[in-house]
Formats: sequence, C-alpha cells, structure tokens
Amino acid sequence: MSVKWEKQEGNVGTLTFEITQEQIKSGMDRAFKKVRKTLNVPGFRKGKVPRQIFNQRFGEEALYQDALDILLPEVYPQAVEEAGIDPVDTPQVNIESMEPGENWVLTAEITVKPEVKLGDYKGLEVAKQDGELKDEEVEEELKSMQERQADLVVKDDGEAAVKGDTVVLDFEGFKDGEPFEGGKAENYSLELGSGQFIPGFEEKLEGVKAGEEKELELTFPEEYHAEDLAGQAVVFKVNVHEIKTKEVPELDDELAKDIDSEVETVAELKEKVTKRLKEAKEDAASQAKQDEVIQKAVENAEVDIPHAMIHHEADHLMSHFAQDLQAQGLTPELYYQFTGQTAEGMHDQFEKDAEKRVKMNLVLEAIADAEKIEPTEEAIDEEVSELAEKYGMEKDAVRKALGDLSELKADLKIRKAIDLLVESAVEK
Repeated sequence: MSVKWEKQEGNVGTLTFEITQEQIKSGMDRAFKKVRKTLNVPGFRKGKVPRQIFNQRFGEEALYQDALDILLPEVYPQAVEEAGIDPVDTPQVNIESMEPGENWVLTAEITVKPEVKLGDYKGLEVAKQDGELKDEEVEEELKSMQERQADLVVKDDGEAAVKGDTVVLDFEGFKDGEPFEGGKAENYSLELGSGQFIPGFEEKLEGVKAGEEKELELTFPEEYHAEDLAGQAVVFKVNVHEIKTKEVPELDDELAKDIDSEVETVAELKEKVTKRLKEAKEDAASQAKQDEVIQKAVENAEVDIPHAMIHHEADHLMSHFAQDLQAQGLTPELYYQFTGQTAEGMHDQFEKDAEKRVKMNLVLEAIADAEKIEPTEEAIDEEVSELAEKYGMEKDAVRKALGDLSELKADLKIRKAIDLLVESAVEK
C-alpha cells in the first residue's frame, strides 16, 4: 500500500493513501451483491440482474460509493499502521482520485496523539507523610462509634436547644410576604449543626424551647440552585414542638458487641479499630506521596494536548457520572432539573478535570516508554487471575473478554511507571 504522512502544525497532519486495483475489485464485487438485492430491472427477477446488465444500465461508477464505504474501514486502519501514527479523533476523509482503471487516492486529515517532552521525573522531592497512628485518633473513633449508638430522648420543658440537639418543628418560608415553593414542612426533625439548611437557619434555632414560635430572617446563598431564591431575603416562621438530645451509652463489653458482632469485649473492639485505622492511615500516606510525585512529574513535562482528547475524556467522565446517578435512582435529566445545571454546563466542568487526567496519562505513558517498561507474562497472568476471581469467571473467559490484552498491558505499564516514580522519590 502506498502511504504518505505529512505532519502539519500542532498535532494535525494529512495521511495520503491508495486503494489498489485488487482491493477495488473486491469492494466492487461486494457492493454489487449488496445493491443487486434491491434492484428491480425489467426482464429479471428482483435480486437476479447480471453484473453486465447492471453496468450497461447504470454504469460501473454507480458502485463506487458503496464499494468505498465497504473498503474504507478495512484500508484506513492498515494505512494508519503503516504510517506509524496514533489517531485520537475521527478523521476527515477526502477523495482525491477515483479514476476507472487506476488506484483510488484518498487523504485523511488526522489529529494524532501528541509527543510528550519529559522533564525531571526521577528522584523528585516530596513531603514526608505522617503514617503514624496516634492513640487519640483511636479514642476519637471509639467515641464516634459510641455516639452513633446514642438514643434520642426528649428534653424537659424549659430546656433550651443546643448544637447537636434535634429540634422537631413546623416551618414555612416567605419571600416578600408570600410563601415560596418547597419552603414548608411539618414535624421536621432537624439536628442543629448538621448543615442541612441554609446558613443561619440552624444557628438561630440554638436556644429555642419546646412550644416556642420564632421568625428567622435569612438570606439564601447567591449560588443557590433555585434562581428565584438565590441571594434573596426571606423569613421562616417556625413552631417548635419538642427538643431531643442524645443520650450516649457507656462503652462496655455489651455495647462493643452491639457495635461489632464479631467482637466480645471493648479490648477486642479497640484492637480491631486500631488495626483498621492504622492500615487506612498508611494507605492514605502512601496515596498522598504517590499523588504528589505524579503531580510534580506531570508539571515538569511539556505537552500540547489536542482538544479532541480532552473532549473524549470528558464524555467518558459524563458517562460514569450518569451511571453513578442511575445507581442512586436518578436520571441525568432529573439531576439537571434539581440543580439547575445543563448537560453542556456539566460537560464544560468535566473538561477541566479531563485535561488534567489526559496530561497525566500521556506523561505516565511517556515515562513507561522512556524506561522501556513492558509487563511480564507473569504479571499479565496474575492480573487475569485477579480479575477472574473478582468477577467469578474462568481465566480463559477473562482472556477472551479482554481480546488482545492491549488495554490490560497499557494499564500495567502505567502502574509500573508510577511505582518507579514513587520508589525513586525523596521524602523531605
């Protein structure tokens, strides 16, 4: 195949390639078989017109476009591979020549994967992370677990509400003297300090008593999702029914068993909590070190990222976001309605994160290539085994589902590159 690649400014270039006479013949034959099924020619049954009659009646050129549609998905990838380029977007294909008896000549305007100019990535200085678990952190977690077992008991009449108490109340909101939609509820249980309501609402309820009626003068935040209320002054009329406070039980062996059915004593609970927190803190320290060293390596590199790559990554993030919403029983349309967002606005927000992710992946891939990192067969087999165990599948089925394993190998290369960065980093 005759292939010519001409790089232009930035990450765009022109790929010129030919479709040979042999390929054209094959494409024309397949195109005729496809077209003949729909033809009605006098004197012939539908779908039975001979090729010679078709050519006389319609001309062989009538098959060119169908043949090209058949051949292009086969020929284009071959041309790309021969040119040694890595397209990142759908090309714009143009026909340069389709003369009878000659090779067809086509050009494709292609955006390709950018080159990365690496900066320093080995021996980078990172902050020393504190992975040591302190005794007070264990005690705080035990106290939190203890408080989650607390019962709510009604305070005596005359006792004022304080932060942490739950106030049972009716309320209704008014703007310019008129009630507004969504601003009313009855027998609502609100924990003061939980941050459920707009700023000032919960704070102004501190000190109220059961049976008290109160008016709260407040202003909605400027960024509030309902445009008709954003930044607006309102009044909430509140009627307090009762005030409940938390009654925290003593942390003894019985409570320990209520908290965790796998333990018998407070000592066992403390041991289990200590182990969990220690592992979590060590993991967090390790992740923080990894994040910092990757960020520095990325900052030290130079790369001109095509917008197509950012756009595609934002599409990917949007798709994951929609899946997460679906898992919560929401559709994107409902989410946009509740938040006042639009699909276009969300996509623009995702593009900011997408650009960072694309650059990070490009830099890590470049480091893996610079260090000639290739996953071993043992590492690939181990990864396949882990996936098989995770999804309850046979290893052969996993390999078949993964196809040529290119994505798996690319992922392993990236992980190895990250390991190299972390292992060479210097903590200061």
